[in-house]
Amino acid sequence: MNDNNQEKLLRPRPVHESISEMAEIVLPNDANPLNALLGGRLMHWIDLAGALAAHRHSRQWVVTASIDHMDFLVPVHVGDLVILRSSVNRAFHTSMEVGVKAWVENYRVEHSQHVSSAYLTFVAVDAAAHHLPVPQVIPETEDEKRRYEDALRRREIRRTESARRKQVPT
Repeated sequence: MNDNNQEKLLRPRPVHESISEMAEIVLPNDANPLNALLGGRLMHWIDLAGALAAHRHSRQWVVTASIDHMDFLVPVHVGDLVILRSSVNRAFHTSMEVGVKAWVENYRVEHSQHVSSAYLTFVAVDAAAHHLPVPQVIPETEDEKRRYEDALRRREIRRTESARRKQVPT
C-alpha cells in the first residue's frame, strides 16, 4: 500500500460514519423451550453489529478482542424483531471500542424496549492476523463526546482487570 492510500485509510473519521443498524426476527431456532430468545444468540448478534461499526470505521478486517458485562433486561419472544444499533466510541492504536444497544420491537403493537447493551473491543487485522493501525474517532455531538471520554476510563478498567487476572495463580 502506498503512502497516499495509507494516509487516506488513517484519516480521522466522525462517529456517524461508523453507525450501523441491523434487524433480526426471532425465529423458533433462536429460542429456548419457553419461546424466549437464547442469550447466546443475542450475544452473537451484538458481536456482529459491533463488527459492522468497527469495519466501517477502520475499513479493515476486524476481530473481537473483548466484550464487557451484559445484562438481559427484558425477555424477547419468537416473532419479535430485534434492532441492534452500533457505533465506534473511540479508537486507540489498533483497537476500537464499539457500543451496541439492542431493542426488542413488537411491531404488531408498536412497542419497543431496551433489551441489552454492551461495549466490545475490536482489533483491525490483515489476512495474516497482524494488527493494523486504525483512524482516530471524531466525536461531534455531546453524547458522542461523553462516550468518547468514557471509553478511555473503561479501557483503563479493562487493563487493570487484565493485569489482576494475570497475577492470580490458577
